[in-house]
Order: sequence, then C-alpha cells, then structure tokens
Amino acid sequence: MDIDARIRRRRHRADSQRLIREYGALSPVAHVEDPAGRGPVVERLLDHLDPVFDGRLPQNAYVHGPFGAGKTAVVTALFARLDDLSVQSHSTIHTSTRASASTTPRFVYVDLRETASEFAFYRHVLDAVVDETIPEHGIGTEEIRARLHDALTRSPGGAVVAVDHVGSPRVDANAIRERLDALPDGARWLAVGRPAPTECPLVTAAVDAIRIDAYRRRVLIDVLMTRASAGLAQGALDHALARRIADWADGNAHDALAALFAAAEHAAETDEARLSEADIDAACRSVPRPGVSLGEVLALSTNKQRVLRALVDLDRDEGSSVTETAEGIADADAVDLSTGTIERYLYELAETGVLERVRMTDGGGKGRSPSRVELRFPPTVFQKLYDLRQ
Repeated sequence: MDIDARIRRRRHRADSQRLIREYGALSPVAHVEDPAGRGPVVERLLDHLDPVFDGRLPQNAYVHGPFGAGKTAVVTALFARLDDLSVQSHSTIHTSTRASASTTPRFVYVDLRETASEFAFYRHVLDAVVDETIPEHGIGTEEIRARLHDALTRSPGGAVVAVDHVGSPRVDANAIRERLDALPDGARWLAVGRPAPTECPLVTAAVDAIRIDAYRRRVLIDVLMTRASAGLAQGALDHALARRIADWADGNAHDALAALFAAAEHAAETDEARLSEADIDAACRSVPRPGVSLGEVLALSTNKQRVLRALVDLDRDEGSSVTETAEGIADADAVDLSTGTIERYLYELAETGVLERVRMTDGGGKGRSPSRVELRFPPTVFQKLYDLRQ
C-alpha cells in the first residue's frame, strides 16, 4: 500500500477544485527566477557587467524606466543568479589547495524602502559580503562603515551593489548619493529608479545609463498567462482575457498582475471555476491609476499597515473627512492607536502618495472645505497579501 501516493492523489483532487492555487504566483510584489520576455534587457545588463567575467569591476550605472517596467524583477533575478555563481567561485577556491583568491565580486541587492537609514544600508551590504553575522544593535554606523571598508579592501573581487527604488518619496536621493560616494574603491553600484537620468542626482558623466522600457503588449500577455498557469486552476484565464488586461495596463506589469490577482479573488468569492469579463472589468476598476506600488505599501511600518488595513474595511460613509476616517479606524479591534496618531499617519501617507487627499465641497459654507482620503493602491490585493502575512 502506497500511503503517500494516496495522500498526493487526494491533495491533487482538492487543488483541482480550487480556482486560486498559489497566491504568490499572482502577486505583483513577487518576482520569479526568470522574468518572462526580458531576455534583451538581461543582455544589456550583462553587457554592462561584462568586465566582472575578466576579474574587473564595471562602471557605476543607473537603470531607469517607468513604473511597472519590471526593473526590480530583472535586477533581483540577475543579481541572485550572479551572486550564486560568485559564492560557488569563492567556495571552490577557498577549499582548494591552490594559494589563489577569487576575483569574482559579490553581488548585493539593497531595497532602499527597507534599508532607508544609513546604518541599515551599510549593515545590509556588509552582511552580504562577509561570512559572519552582523549584529543589528550595539554597534555604531561608523564602525559598520569601517568594517565594510576593511572587508572590501581585503577582498580581491570586491562587490557590485544594486540599490533599488532610488527616487522613492521615502528615500532622500542626495543622502543615498553620499552613501554611495563613501563606498570603498572595491565596490561599484547599480542604482535603479524611475526618474530620467537628468533628474537623478546620482548620475554623472562617469555613470552608465541603462533604460528599461515598458512591457510590450505581447510580452505582458505572456507574463499574465505564465503567472496564471502557476497560480490558478488549469484554463482559468483564457488568452482573450489576458489580452484585455494587457490592453488596459498599457505596459505596466505591476498593475496588470494586480488586476489579475483582484479578478481571481472576485471570481473565487462567487465560486467561479474560470475568470470572466465581469471579473476582469471589476478588477481593473479597483486598481487606481496612477497609483503607488504595493511594494511601497508593504514596506511601511507595522502600525501604518494596520491603519491601511482598517481603512480598506472602512465604510465609505464613515470617511467624509480625515478626522472622521481616523475615528473610524480607531474603533477597529486590530488598531491600538489614538485617533490623533492615526490622523497624523493619514496625512503622512498622503504626502508620500500612498493615499490621496480629496477636497470636499460643503455647499458654500465658510472656512476651508474638509478633505477625505482615497487609496492609491489596489485594496483587494493589499488586503489579501496583508492577511496572508499575519
């Protein structure tokens, strides 16, 4: 009797009855090992990084392009693969009897939304290039920076550091430039952001500029079909509906995947076996455009995410002003914050673009009209991803 086979058969039967099999495959903030349709982009990045294969460090570079062009997806996938090769190279030479050192650099990826402080930035890079664990507390920024300089000075290969989300509202680009300028000679950086090179303070004549364009419709359809085949029941998304999403998204993979995710949730709630045009249309209406990346939202502090989670559930009638919205959120069981703190958070989130303040008309009364806040991110997708993380 093969008990394992019997269990697998029942699990497969249960999976086949579910529309959504894997939320991670549908998530706009989840990146795959091999981004679909981005071969030419990978080749351009490899052309820039080509010196590392001859034991030399490349120039600094700035990778730029519009929101949803897949910049993060490509850079994270490429750096992960290159660093795996680097680790293997260092390990091989370390365990051999030859007295030689690897000239292959380490490849380090830094998300500035999660390492905004100077200490967090240098600690993350140092932790990636040395074998020992670097403490998060009890050590100062100057010591962290000195240890990083020492580590890269002693390393023949050095490091190439990808610095993502330059230009984010929560990141001071001038401060980032100071940190990058302070890196030792054994490090080169590859910054990633949306602003054009002329608008980025990191870009000088000595910095290569590499542009990544928005997805073409055909490629974006392939992305949607690939993600759907991994995350949905077989045949749940047909080609015509994928084309409908791609046409609406206009080259933005983040928004296209957010619409696919929301459409799948909409269909699952009504026990549908396949996505319909009504599901797609409802999902597209739920994704604000222009909007903010869900990665930006999910990188916020725990308390701010709790506030947004309660805001998603709040009845629209309870939010006719920022103050009333804060009061409604304060009543939520999961939010243990004062109304004043919540109101301050709402204003801060509006300043960074996560929310939008909309001025209300009050029929001609005296004084300033009150304002309310509206979401600038897909509520259904955030709600599900937040809940899955809890």
